[in-house]
Amino acid sequence: MNGVIAGVGESPLGSVPGMNAMELQRAAALAALADAGLALSDVDGLLTTPIRVANWAMPVGMVAQGLGIRPGYLATLDVAGASGTALVHHAAMAVATGQAETVLCVAGQNQLTNVSRSATVEQYASHGWAHPEYEAPYGPLIPTLYALVAQRHMHEYGTTPEQMAEVAVAIRGHAALNPLAHKQAPITVADVLGSRMITSPLHMLDCAIVSDGAAAFVISSRTGLKKRAVKLLGQGYGFTHTYIGEHDNIATTGAVQSGRGAFAMAGVKPADIDVAELYDCFTITVIAELEDLGFCAKGEGGRFVEGGRIRLGGELPVTTHGGLLSAAHPGLAGGMFHVIEAVRQLRGEAGARQVPDAELVLAHGNGGIIGIHCTLILGKG
Repeated sequence: MNGVIAGVGESPLGSVPGMNAMELQRAAALAALADAGLALSDVDGLLTTPIRVANWAMPVGMVAQGLGIRPGYLATLDVAGASGTALVHHAAMAVATGQAETVLCVAGQNQLTNVSRSATVEQYASHGWAHPEYEAPYGPLIPTLYALVAQRHMHEYGTTPEQMAEVAVAIRGHAALNPLAHKQAPITVADVLGSRMITSPLHMLDCAIVSDGAAAFVISSRTGLKKRAVKLLGQGYGFTHTYIGEHDNIATTGAVQSGRGAFAMAGVKPADIDVAELYDCFTITVIAELEDLGFCAKGEGGRFVEGGRIRLGGELPVTTHGGLLSAAHPGLAGGMFHVIEAVRQLRGEAGARQVPDAELVLAHGNGGIIGIHCTLILGKG
């Protein structure tokens, strides 16, 4: 790919009253362009995602109008939670094929202050994640469907609630070092297990938060950029099912396929990765992704996360900005923050979260109920 990630940025995160979706996206876009040393006038490509808090019939047109730009290449991308990583690949392809020179990827919304956490859970349940005939009539929420994954993983491999809780604790510890993170107060395994049961075995702190916020990054073929560029070395996609009841092995995700493709394209292996920015909508998701991406054998994910192994200073620091569990989750833009953190780790800009000598970072997105995945391998430019 000829394009590189030239700049990254985000809006204020957490509870941001007074800023609507467009204002949040504009703040993130301007931050990413400033990071790259570019201006809105340099943008000739634009990618975004749908939003859930407003009736935008033409999201990319709304964003272009709101930013005051007329890009020659533009699209609205939706591969659910995998959108954040997929945006990088689609922008890089546009640059590599000459469709654009500088593509701005921006998304986000005021999910928390516009809708609230409880209303968000109900809202997402009505968006077709459950099979309309065989699942939806029973009223499952998205956590209910992920709980099926957790229950099966526990049954097959002996994974424990304490191991899942360790994922939340480790990632909250990283968020505590991120001044922009929505939730920064440290938590313990006991706190996770003592939090309200949402759908067995998932407690409140096993589940992603709901936030306001927007994220942006710029992929460009320009030279003379302000900061060190980050290269896309490899990417892969994986798809196994639409509805969880159609999956033949609900303890295994489409990350098997996406990871295999990304590692093969980059010419590296899991042991070469210094940091893994894994999509963490639920704690069980991280455990399954660690296995399916090849960081440990299938069934060993629960044991892998023990002993501080995925914490900063451990063998494989995971989701070092605080992720969806603690830093920010404003909808489809949530996975973009994993890409932003990957870029900052490779530049050495992560501050107290910095992993020493990070050379290769994996960023992974998970969409639907573990059904669609996009894995990126990123390296220094």
